[in-house]
Amino acid sequence: MDFTPTQDQAAAAGLAARIFGDLSTPERLATAGTGTDPELWKALGSAGLPGAVEETGLLGLVLMLEEQGRTTAQVPFAASCVYGLLAVAGHGTSEQRDRLLPGLRDGTEVATGAFPAQAGVRVAGAEEGEAGEAGTGGGAGRLTGVVPWVPWLRDASWVLVATADRGLWRVRTADAGCDAVELSAPWSAGRLVLDGAPAERLGGAGAYDDVLAMARTAFAGLQAGVCAGSLARAVEYTNEREQFGRPLAAKQGVQLRAADAYMDTEAIRVTAYEAAWRRDEGLPYAGHALTAAWWASEAGRRVVHAGQHLHGGMGADLEHPVHRHFLWGRQLDAYLGCGGELLAELGEVIAGDDGSGAEGAGMTWARK
Repeated sequence: MDFTPTQDQAAAAGLAARIFGDLSTPERLATAGTGTDPELWKALGSAGLPGAVEETGLLGLVLMLEEQGRTTAQVPFAASCVYGLLAVAGHGTSEQRDRLLPGLRDGTEVATGAFPAQAGVRVAGAEEGEAGEAGTGGGAGRLTGVVPWVPWLRDASWVLVATADRGLWRVRTADAGCDAVELSAPWSAGRLVLDGAPAERLGGAGAYDDVLAMARTAFAGLQAGVCAGSLARAVEYTNEREQFGRPLAAKQGVQLRAADAYMDTEAIRVTAYEAAWRRDEGLPYAGHALTAAWWASEAGRRVVHAGQHLHGGMGADLEHPVHRHFLWGRQLDAYLGCGGELLAELGEVIAGDDGSGAEGAGMTWARK
């Protein structure tokens, strides 16, 4: 394994850090409320960062999402890149790639995903057979069902819907019902109502597993950034805040709590890096994506709680910037599976390994 970023990956991460740092300030976030920052999203598109993901790979995206997480920048960067750009690039037909990728690259189109697969979301009517025969994508169908909440749905041009049979279908938000839903984190979420909504198939067998594993890896990278930002604020605060003439950071209990949070953050980071690197290298990575997601859930929750506790009474202030990290961390903790659920899935992957290293229940990715 070699997680050393390539020159392109390092450049993209550095540019992302500069844009997020300049435009995603606590003051701007407070002004944005629960909505997306359109100026920031336009800046990312103008800089070519969404499109750069095709070249930097999943590891490059994870590095950029870390920088987003540090500032809890309110843009649908992870969702649009995973459920849109990487999903289409990896599993779309030639016609779909030519039609859909340009808008995703420059940010004029925003995609999101209704994941994981919902038992009540199905392909309706006789068109199900037609779509199934397409096999590798491009078929047409109509979807019915309800997804209680979808992140960034209110910003999306279209949504990638995972059906009960683990098929992937692209639905335009204009063709579906999208009711506003407020989450703990300000992700412009919505309730997706599908009532015979026209849809087109994306990918064939294995596409769902790959996109879900990508999403879990990417959002683990985002969680690593959220935790790093929370810890950085706690370190700054405890060094400045004095008690009985000494900084809080001089107390052993504070140091140990911060050290544990640092180790947890590093565990999230390194497991996300490994899963992303393995996908970029065309290696099996299903178990590694679940491992990264488990750390993001279990350790991420511990870190954002520690960040808030280390702020003492200030941590209870809903207007304090560290509270935003707490809300994001708790939202990411449960997104795409909680710790126990992920551990159960990981056990199935390990049990399905036939010893060949191919992770029997997982998938091997190869660049097209």
